[in-house]
Order: sequence, then structure tokens, then C-alpha cells
Amino acid sequence: VAVAFLITLFAGLATGIGSLIAFLAKNTNKKFLSISLGFSAGVMIYVSMIEIFSKAKASLVLALGEKGGNYVTVISFFAGMFLIAIIDKFVPSGENPHEVKALPSEGKDEKNTDALLRTGIFTALAIG
Repeated sequence: VAVAFLITLFAGLATGIGSLIAFLAKNTNKKFLSISLGFSAGVMIYVSMIEIFSKAKASLVLALGEKGGNYVTVISFFAGMFLIAIIDKFVPSGENPHEVKALPSEGKDEKNTDALLRTGIFTALAIG
């Protein structure tokens, strides 16, 4: 129980420290933000894959035996990746909400900055 508590405590502290960094930063460093978002996405994908992959493998090994379950698990994983790649190719890039669009100019719009700050504070209060 103590190990689980410490891991949960560390995860919560990491979230709080990340929030402090975001609130205390004076300028937006897009390179740092891009690297941080890429890292966090990689961590989330890794954790999801480890959890889902092991459960799928266990279920398929029970149903198909050791060798068949392992083969079907790996083939299904890569078939899913291939299917998503095909779907991504068929969605027009202009209509795809996940495609990166041109970033707005660097000029500050005071009205939007205040609204964004207010939204960020309310979100932080709701999460914390």
C-alpha cells in the first residue's frame, strides 16, 4: 500500500510542478512546449500500450494457446496501426482536426490573453 501511495503522490506532485512551470513562465517557448507535449504523449501511449497489450495477450493466449495467442496479439497490434494509417490518409488534410495549422502571429491580443488566463485559472482550480 505504501508503494502505491508514494507512486500516486509522486504523480500528483509532478502534475503540480508542471502547472507551476506553466504559470510562472514569462514567455512561451514553442520548442520546449513541443518537446514537452511529445514526451507526455509518448508516456501516455507507452502506459496505455503496456496495460492494453498485456491484457489482450493474456486473453488471446487463454483462447488460442501460447504460440497462437502471441502471434495474433502482435499481428493485431500492427494491423491496428496500419488501419489507423489508412484512415489518416483518407481524411482530407483541410478537414482533419488533428492536422497542424499555421500558427497565429506573435502579436499579443490583450482581450484573448485575458480570456485565456481566466480559462486556465478555472481549469487549474477544477483539476486541483
